[in-house]
Amino acid sequence: MRRLFLLLIATLLGHWTLQAQGYHISVKLKNFTGGRFFLAHYMGKSTYLADSADVNPAGEVVLQGKEKLLPGIYLLVLPGKQQYVETLIDKQQVFSVALDTSDLVNKTVYKGSPDNDSFLEYNKFLFQQETLSRSIQQQLQAARTAADSAKAQPLQQELGKKIQVFRSEFITKHPGTILSTIFLAMKEPEVPQAPAGADSLFAYHYFKNHYWDEVDLQSDRLVRTPILEGKLKKYFTQLVPLHPDSIIVDCDAMIARTRKSKEVFKFVLWWLTYNYESSPYMGMDAVFVHLVEKYYVPGEAFWMNDEQLNKIVDRAYTMAPNLIGKQAAPLEYKDTASKPLSLYKTAAKFTVLVFWDPTCGHCKTEIPRLDSAWNASWKSKGVAMIGVKTEGTREEWLQFIREHHLKGWVHGSDPQSATNYRRLYDVYSTPMVYLLDEKKKIVAKRLGVEQLQEFLDRITPKDTVSKL
Repeated sequence: MRRLFLLLIATLLGHWTLQAQGYHISVKLKNFTGGRFFLAHYMGKSTYLADSADVNPAGEVVLQGKEKLLPGIYLLVLPGKQQYVETLIDKQQVFSVALDTSDLVNKTVYKGSPDNDSFLEYNKFLFQQETLSRSIQQQLQAARTAADSAKAQPLQQELGKKIQVFRSEFITKHPGTILSTIFLAMKEPEVPQAPAGADSLFAYHYFKNHYWDEVDLQSDRLVRTPILEGKLKKYFTQLVPLHPDSIIVDCDAMIARTRKSKEVFKFVLWWLTYNYESSPYMGMDAVFVHLVEKYYVPGEAFWMNDEQLNKIVDRAYTMAPNLIGKQAAPLEYKDTASKPLSLYKTAAKFTVLVFWDPTCGHCKTEIPRLDSAWNASWKSKGVAMIGVKTEGTREEWLQFIREHHLKGWVHGSDPQSATNYRRLYDVYSTPMVYLLDEKKKIVAKRLGVEQLQEFLDRITPKDTVSKL
């Protein structure tokens, strides 16, 4: 009896330890006798592998680990990677699930996971609504008159309201659960009626100011879901003014909201850094440089090793000298006759500074187009053209200039890179184009011919007389 009692205690302790420290997910698959089963998780809208195991001949697989999984929406991916089931992971990480590929919504059964029972109920509800939605879409497509369409569209709106009601009722009945956290994050602020005397931007300011009210940024629950990235993307593309100074203020405010969760802080800082380092919009590199200087240089990117950190800091320091609004770095070069020249000795109302390579395919197209635009329009606006050779031989450079009649340009080269122009002007590809003002301050960069034309048209009067 004593041995049985000790065995029971050991079993209970083992089970408790598993629950407290790790995860144990048992899966029963119908019609599978082998193959590899995968557990993946969202990180934003991307998915990453968390674990995998072989399916035994009885169609069973066990996914387990000594460390608890971080909370979020995970994917149970069936062998062959053609089908999967989303599942919730939160505090309860020891449970089982039976999957039937003939109907992964209505025939999935969980045991020991109330969170997933609720999630399954929600997915069944969505499945029913989507079936109705498809029927309505078919009605819309088949509608022959505007009156027919008018009858079907309110039905579509009603379905959306039903989903919102389902989520709201669930939040009320099950506060504090991971699914309630997800539903709250999916909500958007309801803008009240504007008070008397309010300006025309009341709705915008209210919506923006309350956008994050229901989003849990204090715990790790939303990082491994697509929800947080979606919220970030909408906020910074639709609500924050597209100006570096405004974006920097909102980035800092956003990061400040995440300080109680290392995982949220990590994800938000990473997302902002990546988003603005790779932004297609001119001037956004200033945001990237700010983030690196304020958070990475002081060592707050705790997840990075020294090599990774050095790379991102080096990238920011390469960008810093050539941000829009900065004074262009001094640039010394030799002209086609090998006479020394200087960027600052070329007086002009505006200067288009182009780093180019006579052997570069893109340059072969763009340089003649830049020259045509200059002759047709920019010259009369007081624009000087300075072209600096980056690659190719001296003979190839001179031949290109002759063949394309690039007269009136200031042509230069710095074959020994004595001025370190590649770093100072971040010349990692060609052609690299900068627009400088009369005092050689950077006003625009990395613009194509059409964009340069539009920019110059905006900032110069039509009757500008050339100073050249």
